[in-house]
Amino acid sequence: MPKLRLDKFLRDQGITSRSEIRELVRKGMVQINDNVVRDPATHVITGSDIVKVNGEEICYKEYVYYMLNKPKGIITATEDRDAKTVLDLFPDSIRRRGAFPVGRLDKDTEGLLIVTDNGAFAHDLLSPKKHVKKLYEALLDIYPGEWSIKAFEEGVDIGGYIALPARLNFISRSCPVIAQVEIYEGKFHQVKRMFKAVGATVIELKRLRMGEVWLDKSLRPGEYREMTDEEIAMLAR
Repeated sequence: MPKLRLDKFLRDQGITSRSEIRELVRKGMVQINDNVVRDPATHVITGSDIVKVNGEEICYKEYVYYMLNKPKGIITATEDRDAKTVLDLFPDSIRRRGAFPVGRLDKDTEGLLIVTDNGAFAHDLLSPKKHVKKLYEALLDIYPGEWSIKAFEEGVDIGGYIALPARLNFISRSCPVIAQVEIYEGKFHQVKRMFKAVGATVIELKRLRMGEVWLDKSLRPGEYREMTDEEIAMLAR
């Protein structure tokens, strides 16, 4: 099992800043295996030693993975001067770990968004070479016609760029018109531009799935939970 300096162990878990960690240690508020430690350079064996801060056990996690049901009106970013971001929905400990959203959803789009601090994992999910499919559900102003299904399959022009073939399915063809579309890329406003290319306007948009991982229906907009090992493995494949 890997060894880490105590101050790095606590910093990696997003406990607090390096200077504040040293102060906690100096005051005797940190224990390893129930023994008070006063040297921040003391080594911790991850997965074996029990570390406590103010009596609360700190479980070591190399990386964190969260499933968020992104609400409308929130921007997909780690920070912004003027607007609320998806990271504002998480506690400071997650932000201090350097967690970030994988990809982006438009401000007025809701649904499945993954937040992690594993850069390699995120890179693989977003890499065009991986062809990770994403399923969206859209509320449209009109039914564009059955021909649009074939147009999506062949790849529509979204303004000087031909989108990769996509799968389009209509849940409802009458008011309200509801469609589901599965795409393999993530160009700016792509789903909205694809529907615009066939004469329809997206009124509401929600991402339901990435790869084989579905948005947890029990999560209300703005709520999140840790992803299961199975979900992480499905996306990592």
